[in-house]
Amino acid sequence: MTIQQVLLLLLLWMWMPHPCHTEMLFRRTPDLRPKSFGGRALGNDGKEIHRQKRGWMWNQFFLLEEYTGSDYQYVGKLHSDQDKGDGSLKYILSGDGAGTLFIIDEKTGDIHATRRIDREEKAFYTLRAQAINRRTLRPVEPESEFVIKIHDINDNEPTFPEEIYTASVPEMSVVGTSVVQVTATDADDPSYGNSARIIYSILQGQPYFSVEPETGIIRTALPNMNRENREQYQVVIQAKDMGGQMGGLSGTTTVNITLTDVNDNPPRFPQSTIHLRIPESSPVGTAIGSVKATDADIGKNAEVEYRIIDGDGTDMFDIVTQKDTQEGIITVRKPLDYETRRLYTLKVEAENTHVDPRFYYLGPFKDTTIVKISVEDVDEPPVFSRSSYLFEVHEDIELGTIIGTVMARDPDSASSPIRFSLDRHTDLDRIFNIHSGNGSIYTSKPLDREISQWHNLSVIAAEINNPKDTTRVPVYVRILDVNDNAPQFAVFYDTFVCENARAGQV
Repeated sequence: MTIQQVLLLLLLWMWMPHPCHTEMLFRRTPDLRPKSFGGRALGNDGKEIHRQKRGWMWNQFFLLEEYTGSDYQYVGKLHSDQDKGDGSLKYILSGDGAGTLFIIDEKTGDIHATRRIDREEKAFYTLRAQAINRRTLRPVEPESEFVIKIHDINDNEPTFPEEIYTASVPEMSVVGTSVVQVTATDADDPSYGNSARIIYSILQGQPYFSVEPETGIIRTALPNMNRENREQYQVVIQAKDMGGQMGGLSGTTTVNITLTDVNDNPPRFPQSTIHLRIPESSPVGTAIGSVKATDADIGKNAEVEYRIIDGDGTDMFDIVTQKDTQEGIITVRKPLDYETRRLYTLKVEAENTHVDPRFYYLGPFKDTTIVKISVEDVDEPPVFSRSSYLFEVHEDIELGTIIGTVMARDPDSASSPIRFSLDRHTDLDRIFNIHSGNGSIYTSKPLDREISQWHNLSVIAAEINNPKDTTRVPVYVRILDVNDNAPQFAVFYDTFVCENARAGQV
């Protein structure tokens, strides 16, 4: 075998993979001058071939993680071409884990790992090697650096950062609407094999949702998902490494998905006709009752506005929208009178205030109902024909003379008879009296304008059947003067006159 063939075989051997699964790399030591072999090599033409001698060599090693053998795991071999195999050289190892994790046979340059290595803890180790003369302790090669890379195995399952996710999507969303993206991580080496190539699949939540295998994006899978039918969904997503193939490791997470509300339901009155009652004596502003349209939506999508759009009572009643209860409160706008009108009819409309144009096709987002309001009769007190009365009478009338008559009626349909009386606190001297049946006021004592020119009376009217309900009216009596008093001197005159006074003397 020629020298050329030997060199070729040597080169092939150095580049071949070895049982330790390391890649052998050779570099020329930059500090050393080229050296030639001791022997000579001749070419085919008979001329001498000059070869440069390589400096000492080292490896970039690859070590499989999670080794489970009972012996130390072989890493690789360091070798210098200065080594003659006579034990004169000593190999020294330093750097990451040297002497503890990695040990070297100082005679042969063989490196072993003393324990199992986890790539996820440390992916590579940087070490330095040196060959020295055992006798002189002087280096025969400069110190060189090399790397031991840890080969990954699939020993880590994909994990999600959250055990439970919470997400939401509007109801009635089109198929394929994005809900949320979940992302799992795998501690294995993404650059080596498929150990960290994750594929997502859905284990629970079909047929409502789907997941994109590569991205983990969850999307809606059914059209017209209605919140009013079902609001909550629980979806279980699996992340599997090795590209989802058999033998891959997997992890799961749960995604709780809520359908949020959209305005896809119009308001509806539960009854086509509503009956309410109100006493006729109710003052203006009194709340008669309420109407309410139901809406299957929630929040602002269920907000409605009420208004009276027709009927014979539009001028008699108002309606106000109660925001917190979403009711329409009907109130009295003008005084009511049972004897004038006993029944009113209103047409009330309820309409959504926030309408979504996407759902116009579902019909008008409003509804109407008929409200019938019955006015109830109450026992009202008598009503006088005037708000006050003024009577004038001469002071010289005879006792028992009627000076005037007050009139009152029962405004109720029953028209009960009325009884009249005088409030004696307004006629302490009992100068006047009143006929209880017809309201005629007459004198019971003489009148004297010179003593009192005015008399202010209060007349009380009460129903005979219900004397507790009374009404009062003021009656003003003016006394007119007559010539019933002779002139009188203001003082008594007493004077004297002389006996010899002349005629005509004052």
